[in-house]
Amino acid sequence: MTHFRCSFLVSTVVLPFLLLRLFPANLNVMEINRSCSCNSNSSLPPDFWFHVNHHLLFSSFRTQGFLALFTGDTGEIRAEVREQIDTKVAEWREEGKAEIVPGVLFIDEVHMLDIECFSFLNRALENEMAPILVVATNRGITTIRGTNYKSPHGIPIDLLDRLLIITTQPYTKDEIRKILDIRCQEEDVEMAEEAKALLTHIGVETSLRYAIHLITAAALACQKRKGKVVESEDITRVYNLFLDVKRSTQYLMEYQEQYMFNEAPIGDGDEDGTNAMLH
Repeated sequence: MTHFRCSFLVSTVVLPFLLLRLFPANLNVMEINRSCSCNSNSSLPPDFWFHVNHHLLFSSFRTQGFLALFTGDTGEIRAEVREQIDTKVAEWREEGKAEIVPGVLFIDEVHMLDIECFSFLNRALENEMAPILVVATNRGITTIRGTNYKSPHGIPIDLLDRLLIITTQPYTKDEIRKILDIRCQEEDVEMAEEAKALLTHIGVETSLRYAIHLITAAALACQKRKGKVVESEDITRVYNLFLDVKRSTQYLMEYQEQYMFNEAPIGDGDEDGTNAMLH
């Protein structure tokens, strides 16, 4: 029994480290193969890719000793090897034998990053092989995480100056109607014109997301009454059953004394969270 327990312990320790040693190398090979594409009139010699794959695949399997399994060494590719590969790729790019296709890095809710992450992005964007950075946020003037300073969108000014800011506008009534029509077609929901007009009005008064959610609920209400086309009565029924943000907030403010942990007066809390929603 003792021998069995020891064997199980070693297997649970060794297998994760073997996976950590295998996956970084394979992922880096895929990344370079995606980012480099050869022109039709020229091709990279096989020995170059053998050289690249050799370093990427076998740099993780260097002899580290048995104790390396317990030191946290995952066999990450050395910075020197990465620089050699980048230099070689840059040479073939200058000679016209290869073309670098930059990727796209999309970061949603970018205001959640701290100052150290922003510093890393600033440095990464200076690289010639840096991907196209696309960030999204819905914050206004807010505090940069990790600091006591405030800035637009919670992004440092030096990084914000490097970005092209795209402004967004609320959807118009006609645009909401078109989006709801497309959504009904995608969900295979037949809806009467009067019901679509009512749903469009709800989308204008509340939000487009809430109106889209009501499509499926209204279809289920129509199915329950054994109907084939969603009518205005179905929209009204689900509208009364499910609250939007404004009505939910108003309900909580009216009946907050009946809920648990209602000691905190209105006005306390995160200025970017609860209070922003109440206003």
